[in-house]
Formats: sequence, C-alpha cells, structure tokens
Amino acid sequence: MNEYLAGLTTEKINQDTLMIDECTTEEMVRLLNQEDAKVPAAVAAEIPRIAKAVDILHGLLKNGGRMFYIGAGTSGRLGVLDASEIPPTFGTDPSLVQGYIAGGDIALRVAVEGFEDNAEEGVALIDRCGITEKDAVIGISASGSARFVIAGLKRAAELGAKTIGVVNNKDSRLEAACDVCIAPVVGPEVIMGSTRLKAGTATKLVLNMLTTCTMVKLGKTYNNLMVDLKASNIKLNDRSVRIIQTATGADSETAERALRQASMNCKLAIMMIVTGLDAADAERELVRSEGSLKAAIRNCTKVG
Repeated sequence: MNEYLAGLTTEKINQDTLMIDECTTEEMVRLLNQEDAKVPAAVAAEIPRIAKAVDILHGLLKNGGRMFYIGAGTSGRLGVLDASEIPPTFGTDPSLVQGYIAGGDIALRVAVEGFEDNAEEGVALIDRCGITEKDAVIGISASGSARFVIAGLKRAAELGAKTIGVVNNKDSRLEAACDVCIAPVVGPEVIMGSTRLKAGTATKLVLNMLTTCTMVKLGKTYNNLMVDLKASNIKLNDRSVRIIQTATGADSETAERALRQASMNCKLAIMMIVTGLDAADAERELVRSEGSLKAAIRNCTKVG
C-alpha cells in the first residue's frame, strides 16, 4: 500500500455518508448537498494564497507572459475548461491562457488512465509549449501526487517560469515544486476518493478566481461589465448592446450603431459614446491606457 496516498484527506472514508447506498433518493441528494456546502469555507481559507497567485499572474500577463494549466483526469479537464472560456469572455487571444491534460485532448472525453504517472510527458509538454521566464504554469492535482504535473512544474521552474499549484491536500508532494500552493481541503468525498465531487468543485472555484481576477486587473472589465467579450453569436451580440447601454445610458439604436462603427468591439463603442471620439482616436486612447476603459475615459474627460 502506498502510505502517501493512504494518508491523503481525499482518500479517507467519509463517516457521514457510510450508509448512502441505503438512503432514499432525497436523503442521498441531501447528503451530497450538505457535503458540497463545505466547499466555500475551504476555498475562503486559501484566499491569501489565491490573491498572491493572482498578483503573480497579473504581473506576468501584463508584460507579455502567458499562463498554462496542466493536470490529469478531472483536474486536467477543469483547467482546459477554464482556459477555453477566457477568449469569448474577455476577448483574449487563445494563446494567453492555455489548458493541457495528461493523455492529450482525447482524455477530455474518455478517461485515459496511467498518463498522470508519466513524468517524462510532463517535461515534454512544457518544452513543446515553449515556456519561458515570462510565463506561469499552474499545476492541478487533487492528490498533489500526479507525476505528470509535478515534473511539468519542476521543468517550468528550471526555465524560469513562475509555478502555482492547486491541490486538495496539505503538505502534498506537489507543494515543493510551487512558488505558491493553493490547497482548499474539503474533507473526505461522499464516495471515497471520487475527487470529481467536492475537490473538483473547490478546484473550479479557485480557477474561476485566478483567471477572473487577473482579467479584471488587466482592464478586461468596466465596473463589473465584460466589455471585452467577443460578440460571436446572437446572445453575445445582444449582451454587447445591453452592456453599452448600461455603461453609457444610450438607447438601443445608438448602442447598436456605435457597436457597428466600432467593428463589434464593445469596449471601443463605449469609449466612442462617452468621449465623443471617433473609432480611430478612441482606440488610440485605449491603447495609451493599456486597455483600461475606465482609465481611458478618465484621461479624456477628467471624470470618474
């Protein structure tokens, strides 16, 4: 028996769900709900480390760096999911935030066992991605023992990159390979060892925080409006118009006209309406303000 794995919180038996197979359906659902309710507090306990990681990510991405998620199984899928949602939400290039799973993309749909133990592939992945000292690599592993992830983080560190860990056990093997290790401990799972449950939920919340807060600090929002979204379908086009209206007080016709004049760039359309600048001049002001709409408006109008 592997003593390390046997000692993990995520591998212990949950005493509160021992008889789950004898519960009524409603009792079973309530048990899961009661256990899920423990997740926010576990994440809250890690806020200082999450904030430190966000500051690292912001500093790197602001200066031309990128962030990479690497993980295996559920952890890897969550990283790929988070990375894939950043471009449409914040209008970023897909290369800015990237997600990789042990076993390759096929592992997103079909469980590919054994690849999490492949340290050599973890190293090779980092090399293929061209990681440099400008970048950050976030290794995700509920157990903190996936060799693919640990080896990848160590290789990234050798190349000068910043390394961040997201795990669900304290004092994990992965922690030694990290500049910052975020470890929300949610306790034993409802079904022993099934870390797609509470551990996966906690991980999703942490990844949401890492990317969302980093993007806000990069000026990808105006107040809490996602002004850098890409209007790539009917829903997002409608949302763009409503965002422009909310930010400027303009009517829908004015908002739609400005959006077209701004080549469907929501942020640019707001800048044009608020400042009265044409598209070219408004865009220059946004560039001068490093993409921050609020800063650009203040620079032009001297109001908050």
